[in-house]
Amino acid sequence: MLYHFFVPLSSDYTFLNVFRYITFRSLGALITAMVIMVIIGPSCINFLHRLKCGQYILSDVKAHASKAGTPTMGGLIIMISLILTLALWADWSSRYIWEALLVFVGFGLVGFWDDFTKLRHHENKGISPRAKMGGLIGIAASAMICISIDPQYNTSLYIPFVKDMSFDLGLLYLPFGVLVMVSSANAVNLTDGLDGLAIGPTVVAGMVFAVFIYITGNVRLTDYLYMPYIPGVGEVTIFCGALIGASLGFLWFNAYPAQVFMGDVGSLSLGGTLGFLALLCKQELLLAVVGGLFVVETLSVIMQVSYFRWTGGKRLFRMAPLHHHFELKGIPESKIIIRFWITSVILGLLALSTIKLR
Repeated sequence: MLYHFFVPLSSDYTFLNVFRYITFRSLGALITAMVIMVIIGPSCINFLHRLKCGQYILSDVKAHASKAGTPTMGGLIIMISLILTLALWADWSSRYIWEALLVFVGFGLVGFWDDFTKLRHHENKGISPRAKMGGLIGIAASAMICISIDPQYNTSLYIPFVKDMSFDLGLLYLPFGVLVMVSSANAVNLTDGLDGLAIGPTVVAGMVFAVFIYITGNVRLTDYLYMPYIPGVGEVTIFCGALIGASLGFLWFNAYPAQVFMGDVGSLSLGGTLGFLALLCKQELLLAVVGGLFVVETLSVIMQVSYFRWTGGKRLFRMAPLHHHFELKGIPESKIIIRFWITSVILGLLALSTIKLR
């Protein structure tokens, strides 16, 4: 709205040219999304309270008993904040903004369906795994089809830390992209088990991909840094700014002790979007570095299940995902969260270092 209103006036009022700059609008989007979240957050949380959208708490971790009744589906607030912010700051003629929204809203709707089913049954039993995966795969496949028909895009897989090294996946790129988005969504979903644990690394990953998205859409920077150039993709930096701001605003209420949980509607939408951003800036493999925390959490679940089956009932960890293992060892929840955040920041800086190590 602001972009489409002020840019045509910039020929008469030169100071309005700032609205042409992606950096200016990205910062504006970040601040706007955070302010919206902080303003509407209390009312939305109270509304969720009145609807009795309380989180179902597993009995395995006794320390979580006090969290019973804390409203969930806070991801809806993130969604509202992000969409309102994009309406103000984004260039809606950009196809990449619409594609990012397709993934964000689509994955969020699948998560909402799952959350709503859990609340209706008054237990931690949502939709069937088949229905959930089918919905996520359908949305991801739609996004990949949109990407594949873009003449500016290519199906090459670029290797981090290495200059001019890539592999053309051809027709395999579509299922690969679906795998990236769905895996990322489920990884964030598994990590979302402690107050603020998932949203902190999401902010870090959003910042990292904002840098890569901006570079990918800038021909001079891509030429200098030996990175793939995709015209127009830089506009998604505004989306990243809104995502970071909305996530920081949500952390305001989700930090320990949490006033609201994001639910599947939040974790699936954020995770799927991070996967899509990695695909958009051609840094698919780097997602495993930026989201290393999510990867470890997911691997801990896979290892636990596999070990349990192979040994006939023995456990590798006291409980999976990994953050619950540390909880059961007696480490305070707040300390686990801070340590995981620190790890996420280090991984984010490592990912950014690949910009020059090429």
